[in-house]
Amino acid sequence: MVQVHPRPRAGDTVMSVAGSGVDQAGDAGDARTKGLSGNSVGLLGSAVIGISTVAPVYCLTSTLGPTVGQVGVQMPAVFLAGFLPMLLVAFAYRELNKAIPDCGTSFTWTVRAFGPRVGWMCGWGLVIATIIVLSNLAGVATSFFYLLLGELTGSDALAALDDNRPVHVLTCLAFIAVATTISYRGMTATKGVQYALVGLQLAVLAVFIVMAVSKARSGDLPGSLDFSWSWMNPFAVQSFAAFTAGLSLSIFMFWGWDACLTVNEETEGSAKTPGRAALVAMVVLVGSYLLTAVAAQMFSGVGEQGTGLGNPETSDNVFAALADPVMGTALGVLLFVAVLASAAASLQTTFIPVARTVLAMSTYQALPPSFARIHPRFKSPGLATIAAGVATGVFYAVMSFLSQNVLIDTVYALGLMICFYYSITAFACAWFFRAELRRSARDAFFKGVFPVLGGLLLAAVFGKTLYDMWDPSYGSGSSVLGVGSVFVIGVGLLVVGVVIMLVMRRRSPAFFRGEVLTGSTSALVVAD
Repeated sequence: MVQVHPRPRAGDTVMSVAGSGVDQAGDAGDARTKGLSGNSVGLLGSAVIGISTVAPVYCLTSTLGPTVGQVGVQMPAVFLAGFLPMLLVAFAYRELNKAIPDCGTSFTWTVRAFGPRVGWMCGWGLVIATIIVLSNLAGVATSFFYLLLGELTGSDALAALDDNRPVHVLTCLAFIAVATTISYRGMTATKGVQYALVGLQLAVLAVFIVMAVSKARSGDLPGSLDFSWSWMNPFAVQSFAAFTAGLSLSIFMFWGWDACLTVNEETEGSAKTPGRAALVAMVVLVGSYLLTAVAAQMFSGVGEQGTGLGNPETSDNVFAALADPVMGTALGVLLFVAVLASAAASLQTTFIPVARTVLAMSTYQALPPSFARIHPRFKSPGLATIAAGVATGVFYAVMSFLSQNVLIDTVYALGLMICFYYSITAFACAWFFRAELRRSARDAFFKGVFPVLGGLLLAAVFGKTLYDMWDPSYGSGSSVLGVGSVFVIGVGLLVVGVVIMLVMRRRSPAFFRGEVLTGSTSALVVAD
């Protein structure tokens, strides 16, 4: 339970606030107030969690084709363009984490900067985006599970089980249950699993890149292309509409790196290590994406026939089409294993940000207090993790049996949520540190200019995506009263957040009156 007192009492853990900065009574002290396991994750472990949450191999196999369809050979340039706003926002996360290493991240920081209502909606944006991703990842893991079984056994019947809706949903729920169980057992179990799965993904990608480039340079492939530095020029994209469409896909590919920050209270050196881990994860991701994009483009070209990356028949799963041609039958199976490992690993780590955001919201009275319970043995937010697992399973099962189009459009609406809470967090950084921006050039750029620029770029993508979503042709092509289903779902999910916030306002008036966690709080006392 969180209480506010004008003066701290003996034995209380205090986080005192002065102006726009924070003078902490020790990083570990704040972690203990929530009961999480402190100092259980180092720099490498934190970076691995960030990489795993992004699911690089899954993102590549599902995004290479659609991106080429929008921007052609400029795909590497668009990947770089998508990296820029994420890098700028990562600086905002790093600076905010130094001041307030709280597992609530975007929620906590935005409340401190803009007040309870904006902060609550920012937290909701993160939670609902994560639930959507979790359900999608579970579905992908299920599909590749049966696809891999079919490849290994040579049985078309096994591969076809994925098309059986009851079997697919039951298998999907099993994956969700396993991932929830691992996350429930705390950071030690999570970290051990992730080292193996992330290592496998990056190793298979490295083999794919080397073999694709080697075969492309042999000159024996129809449609292969010679590398050109012009591929890195974003201004060569044929139209602004195509560029923004490709940029939206690119931004989605980087989403999830902020999981590094949500384990800040469990990380060694919680004020600095999570921010460094986020930057390490971003560099590894952009390097992997650029090298894979260049290698695949050199090998396959961007044509719409055969193994060309622009082929609409293979665009939703490029690696399935390239596995055997690039790596051969024996090694090609590794690509299927890597995609399955990528989806499964991300499914497990993606529980981390949603559970810890819910934990923080509950601790600060923005959600019911029951979600603040910590497992006495595993030191994890047990109830919050279980609730996320149940919500994911129910969401996916209902959407799967209700309408396949609705499920597809929900995934398309994800980009809206990502831009929503990332941009608010970036703006919160500049506002929170506004009194310090003139102190030095470093403060001006890393606490002001870079976060604002990143926030503006993501806000622009948010506005453009919102405008495009109105068109029924966006997403699956379905509509509601002439309005695109993706627009209805995206805006509808934000409206649901507003409704829940109004309900919580009646149940927890102290938080919404700014008596628990605000920028003007003179002394925040977290009582056991």
